[in-house]
Parts: sequence; structure tokens; C-alpha cells
Amino acid sequence: MRTRVAIIGSGPAGLLLSQLLDRAGIESVLVERQSADHVKSRIRAGILESATVELLRRAGVGERLSREAIEHRGIYLQWPGERRHLDFAALAGRSVYVYGQTEVTKDLLEARTRAGQQAYYEVSDVAVHDVATDRPHITFTDAGGAPQRVDAEAVVGCDGYHGPSKQAVPQRLRRTWERSYPYAWLGVLAEVPPSTDELIYAWHPEGFALHSMRSDRVSRFYLQVDPAERIEEWSDDRIWEQLSTRLGVDGWTLRTGPITEKSVLPMRSFVTAPMRHGRLFLAGDAAHIVPPTGAKGLNLAVADVAVLARALTALLRDGASELADAYSDTALRRVWRCTHFSWWMTSMLHRHGDDFDARLQLAQLHRVVESPSAARELAENYAGLPIPGGDHG
Repeated sequence: MRTRVAIIGSGPAGLLLSQLLDRAGIESVLVERQSADHVKSRIRAGILESATVELLRRAGVGERLSREAIEHRGIYLQWPGERRHLDFAALAGRSVYVYGQTEVTKDLLEARTRAGQQAYYEVSDVAVHDVATDRPHITFTDAGGAPQRVDAEAVVGCDGYHGPSKQAVPQRLRRTWERSYPYAWLGVLAEVPPSTDELIYAWHPEGFALHSMRSDRVSRFYLQVDPAERIEEWSDDRIWEQLSTRLGVDGWTLRTGPITEKSVLPMRSFVTAPMRHGRLFLAGDAAHIVPPTGAKGLNLAVADVAVLARALTALLRDGASELADAYSDTALRRVWRCTHFSWWMTSMLHRHGDDFDARLQLAQLHRVVESPSAARELAENYAGLPIPGGDHG
């Protein structure tokens, strides 16, 4: 078959790109190795920047988000004996919104179904071909075991760290930067109302803890653990005890309830460049991964897609190549800014090293909450920088 854009990966990045291209009159085909139900059920990020929310609304997938998303003006930073609030709206003029990636994916999948764009799920053996020409194509085996080929004018890899897309960039042209962190997150989903009105980021001698949420009835928690930690060693009672210890302050009580999900999440930073080779473009986790401390992963993928949709529209509809030629450099400037912020938040809040390191971390936390300029720097980065080309109608 033939299409304008072949998109590998049906997560939020691939779905949003297909939606934006459709609104610009550009046909696309989505290819995904997992089932649609699996894609919809993946539990991932839950914090949306204001620019992400605005883009989703302009893309025509913001109706339910506008009804159900919980606006947060800021976050709490905490260390033993102290819990201090940072008001992002006052500091940076922007809020953030609690609306899970699962919900974003559901909204985008419904929009794609209404648009009638072709999508293949549960595929295997995906390969990318001829991206150095103006007639690239992809091949794969569909869910029924039949070989398929899609010819396109551009191929976009939204297929994550382990996908085939970035491997299609010749090794001699590709450069990668990577850092693995000596800690991981034990993530917990619990059917219990949140014990806070906004997220709590807590530094503690026993390790970092985060109190997040998914709704007014479901809470999300994270505990710093060793990357080799075995989930079987963490009973519900042990989890609640550690959360109570690390998040505890005088006069505050942590609500407890049934835990419905536990997982250990390794943490790393990864960037590959270039994000464009010929008619192949990379977006989201195919090109970069950040630790989740700064709430940047999904938002960074959305920013990539906003820039890329504008570039592909100019290239394929208007025949103008300037934005496509600049895509990698434009996207990477934001990628590295967000990579730095995510590393900085991670390094400041996770217990590591000796007592000297602990004193440095506490000094940095004091600086952030006591200095308006330091607080503003955190607020501007957390609430989100403007998205280049985010004005899609």
C-alpha cells in the first residue's frame, strides 16, 4: 500500500502525530507491535505541561481532558522537618495538569478511529528501507502472519528505545549519550484518595519519595530503591511504612488503602542524534529518554511531534524543506534543556554518596525555596517551556 507518512509506534507520540497530520490533510499509516488494548492500558506519566494541554486541545482531543484534568499550581519540596510549596502560576505564569498518559492515549485512539486512518497492531519484524531516498518504505508481518509493505514519502519512528527506527540511522552518522543512575523507582498505584492537594517531592536520608495522583480516588507513589530490588520483597505493609516515614511531617497523615500495582522502574538519561536522516524522522523515546523526576518524558515527546508535524506539513503539502532540514537541531535544543532539568531534579532529590553529598543536596533545596530566582528557574522548567510550532489548528 502507499501513504504519505508511515508512523512506527502507536503510543502518544505516534497517535498525536497522525492526528495533527490528518488535520493538515496528510494521510498516514500507523504500525504497532502491541495490541491496541495493551497500548491503552500502559501506565506511564501523569503530569502534563500547560503547552501540552493547549496543543491537545488545538488538535481536537482536549474535550475530556478539559473536563477531567486536575490543574495544579505547583509542587511541594520536602526534607525532614520541612515541606515548602512552589507556586508555578505565580513564579512562571503557568500551571501543570494531572491527566494520565493512559487517558491521553485513549483520547487519541478514539480520534484516530473516528478519522478512519489505517493502523496495524500486533505486527512483527518491522524494518525500515531506503530512507536516504524520497521514496522510503517499511515492511512488517501483520497479526495474521502475512507480509506487508507500506510505501511512503516519510517514515517517522515513535517506537521507543528498543524499536528498529533509530537503528536505520547509519552507525557512522549516529551518536549517543547515556547515563544510568544508581537507583530506581518502586512505583505504586493505590485505590486511595490523595493525601495532598499537589505533588510532594521528598528528600529523605532513607531515599527519595514522591506522592502523586491519578484522580481524586487513585494515588500514585514512588520510592527510591536499588535497581536490583526484587518486587517480591516489598509487601504492602513495608511500602506504606516507608512512604509514611519518607513523606512524614508533623500534623500530616498519609492515607493508606489497597495497592493495585507495583513495579520497579530503572532510571537513565539517553539521547541519540541526529533525529532525522533523509526521510526518516525520530520522535519521543526513540530519540531520548529522561528520568521521570522532572515529569518531562511525555511532554518532550509531544514537543517533538509538534515541531515535526509542522515540518512534515510544510514538506509534503507545500514542498518547503527548511523546517524538515532544521527538525533535528530544533528538537535537540529542547531535548538537551529537558535532559539537564531532569538530571538536576534527580540529582538533587535522590539520596546517594556520603554525608557530604547529602549536605550539598540540602543546601540546594534550601536555595530553591528561599531564592525567588532559583524557584522561578525550577518553575519555568517544570511547568514547561514554549513548544516551537505548537500552534496547530
